[in-house]
Order: sequence, then C-alpha cells, then structure tokens
Amino acid sequence: MAKEIERKFLVKGDGWRKLGVGSVYRQGYIATRKAVTVRVRIANNRGYLTIKSPSVNCSRSEFEYEIPLADAEEMLETLCDRPLIEKVRYKVELGNLIWEIDEFDGDNKGLIVAEVELTDEQQQIELPEWIGEEVSTDGKYFNSNLAKFPFSQW
Repeated sequence: MAKEIERKFLVKGDGWRKLGVGSVYRQGYIATRKAVTVRVRIANNRGYLTIKSPSVNCSRSEFEYEIPLADAEEMLETLCDRPLIEKVRYKVELGNLIWEIDEFDGDNKGLIVAEVELTDEQQQIELPEWIGEEVSTDGKYFNSNLAKFPFSQW
C-alpha cells in the first residue's frame, strides 16, 4: 500500500514562476464517497487512475495506475463529474524537496496551491518566501472538492 504524506499551502506572489516548467493537467472524479476518491487524470499525454483513502491529518493511502490515454479521455468525457479540474502543475526542486505548484484554470481560475510530499508527518521543512497560509487540512482545497465547489463560487 502506498502512503501519501503531503502538506498544502496557498501561494503568494510570483517568485516561484522562474523556478519550474509547467505541465497541463486535466482530471475528473468518478466517485467520492465517505472521503474516498476515484480520480482520472491526463498529464503529459499519459492517463492515470488513482484511488485515495480519507485523509488523517496530512496522510492517506494512495493507489495510482497508468491507463491507456484513450481510456482516460473517454472516462473524463463520460464518467466524471463536472467541472473537470484544469491546471498547470509546476515542479520546483528546493533542497531535497520537490514542490508541486498548481495554477488552476477553468472554474478554479485564480487559485494557486503548492504541495510538498514528505517522508513523515513530523518532517521539518523550510518554507520558501512564496508560501502563504497552510491549508493541508482544509477540505475545500482538495481537488475532489474543487470539482464540486469550484473556487469561482466561493
């Protein structure tokens, strides 16, 4: 079983932009029940199916499998709730950490969130100057919830 431990923060300013190259992501949610999510994603012209357990603090189980691109496209069009999550993800390497900065588009345009995966929940990290408020446990920032209650409706 894969365990995902990540912290999530709002992003302030543009200091991060020169540090990474972005990739277009398109994803949707087939099912969310009792905080379990089933996600279909296309990133860099590759399809993925991901199942995530409910979060406990900053941790949750995550199972991700590559699937044929054509299957991912059909699932996004026919099985996923609307709106789809559209974003550009920038990967920024700082020290021994990789920050993933998601700049949302579509119904979530204007929202920019940074995530960092950790080896354990107690891991100490140095926050870059462009990191704002921590929102790791605020459910409204989970992508599965942004698909139901987009940033544009807050």
